[in-house]
Amino acid sequence: MAKIKHTKNELKRQKDNLGRFRRFLPTLALKKQQLQMEIRRIRGEHKAKSAALDDAREVVSRWAGLFGEDVGIEELVKVTEVRTAEGNIAGVDIPVFEGVDFEEAEYDLFEKPLWVDRAIEQIKKMSELMAEVATLEQAVALLREELRITTQRVNLFEKVKIPEALEHIRVINIFLGDEQTAAVVRGKIAKNKIERQAS
Repeated sequence: MAKIKHTKNELKRQKDNLGRFRRFLPTLALKKQQLQMEIRRIRGEHKAKSAALDDAREVVSRWAGLFGEDVGIEELVKVTEVRTAEGNIAGVDIPVFEGVDFEEAEYDLFEKPLWVDRAIEQIKKMSELMAEVATLEQAVALLREELRITTQRVNLFEKVKIPEALEHIRVINIFLGDEQTAAVVRGKIAKNKIERQAS
């Protein structure tokens, strides 16, 4: 425990600290709860998008043998940009997926096989799902880091700062009470001496 002064000013300072800690603690606890709820929500969304991505891969794997036919599909669709916005949850800036922009090459419908159109659609769908899953993972990572810091602060207030302030107040009150009792006793002794000398 830190060394404290046993004065009325220190007692006031400790009581002010205690009041401040008790005022901040509910706000931090609420922030912690908000972060936990958002992490659960985003994880659920992540799970759903990951399942959709797995389904899309399954669809592609059924007719992946056709990709053996070299039609240069990778040249037909290219991702140019993954668009994200910035969201804010409990004071934490997180990325929010908006969409994916593609560069599509022109191709002759008579030269390419019939399945190329469907393959392009499926590649776009998979690219969007992969970008969204990656964005959700990034958001969860940012929120988990903020949750870790907030939990540390809640624990600091609950387990260290508030009990420490209460103990300091208790010690100072005992000291000041003892000092006041001693002053009263000294006063009575002095009064008795004065009375004996006067008689």
